[in-house]
Amino acid sequence: MKINKISSSRIDNVDFNNLLFGRNFSDHMLICHYKNNSWGEPEIKPYSSIPMMPGTQTLHYGQSVFEGMKAFKNQEDEILLFRKNDNFERLNRSAERLSIPAIPEEIFINGLDALLTVDSNWLKKEDNYSLYIRPFIFASSECIKASSATEFTFIIITSPTSAYYENDIDVVVEEHYTRAPKGGVGFTKAAGNYASSFFPTKQANKRGFTQIIWTDALEHKYIEESGTMNIWFRIKDTLYTPELSDSILAGITRKSIIQLARDNGINVVEKKILVSEITEAAKNNQLKEIFGTGTAVTVIPIRSMTYQDNKINLPTIEDRFSSKLKLLLQDIQKGKVVDRYGWTTKVVPITV
Repeated sequence: MKINKISSSRIDNVDFNNLLFGRNFSDHMLICHYKNNSWGEPEIKPYSSIPMMPGTQTLHYGQSVFEGMKAFKNQEDEILLFRKNDNFERLNRSAERLSIPAIPEEIFINGLDALLTVDSNWLKKEDNYSLYIRPFIFASSECIKASSATEFTFIIITSPTSAYYENDIDVVVEEHYTRAPKGGVGFTKAAGNYASSFFPTKQANKRGFTQIIWTDALEHKYIEESGTMNIWFRIKDTLYTPELSDSILAGITRKSIIQLARDNGINVVEKKILVSEITEAAKNNQLKEIFGTGTAVTVIPIRSMTYQDNKINLPTIEDRFSSKLKLLLQDIQKGKVVDRYGWTTKVVPITV
C-alpha cells in the first residue's frame, strides 16, 4: 500500500466544539482503482480533489454505492471500529445489485487500519465524539452509453463528528412520494436512494418537520423507514420495528439494538406495521415512544409524529427504552464495558 502523507495537517483549522455533521474532513483519504477486471494497489494520500471527465459514467447513471460507519477512541487512546465486517459485507451487497465489482477484504480492512492510523489525531476520546467513515465506489470510466461501467474508483474519507441532531425530532408520514419500490434498490446504500429523498424532505422541512416517515410504494399504509433511519415504536412495553424487505435498509445499528433490547428483557417484534396501528395505539394511550436508529444518529427520540391532520405528541417518560439502549450501545462503542458480542475491533497500527 502506498502512503503519501500531507506536509502540514489542517486539524488546527477545525473547531471541534462546533462540528457540523459531514462538513469537516480529515487530512487523508484512501483511493483504489478498478481497471482491466481487477482492483489495483490502494493508496493513502492527502484529501484532495479527484480528476473527472464530463463523460464519467457515475455522473450520468448514478452507478455509485457507499457505506456509513464509525470509529471511536477509548481512554487508552486505542481506536475501536464498530462492526466493520458488517459494513464491508453490506457494501459488497450494494455493489452486486448495482453491477459494481466487489471490494476485496484486504483492501477494505487493511485500508481502514492504515487510514485511521495516519489520521488518528482527528478522533477525540471525549464522550460524544466519533470519526464518521465514508467508504464509497463509483463508476469512473468515460462513456455515456447506458450500460455498466468497466472502470470504478473506491475511496474512503473520514469526518470528525459529534451529535447529528441537537434535539428530539418531529416527523410526518409521507403518503405521496416513495423512498423505494419492491424489486428496487431500497435495501442497498445506493446514492440515488438518497438523492430522490431530498425534494420531499425539503417540502416536509418547510412545514416544520425534521424528517419523513416513508411508507410502502403500493398503498402508502405500511411504515418502512424514517428519513435515513430505521424506525421503532414502543407500544406498552413492546418494541416494534418494520421487518426487513428489499425496500428497507438492513441497518447495522438496527441489528445491534434488537440484540441489546432482547438481551435486556425487552420484547422486540419485527413485523409489517400499519400506520393505522400506530395511530390507534396513540389514541388508546398505549404509544409510549418512537425513535430512529442509524450510524449517524445512533438513537434519536421522536417527539411527535403527524399523520394527515393528526399530530401525535409523545409523552414525556423517565424510563425511555431509547435512552437505555443508546447508553448500552455507546458504552460498547467507546470501550467502556466488556464487548461480549465482539462488535468492536481495535485498529491495528501500522508503521507510517
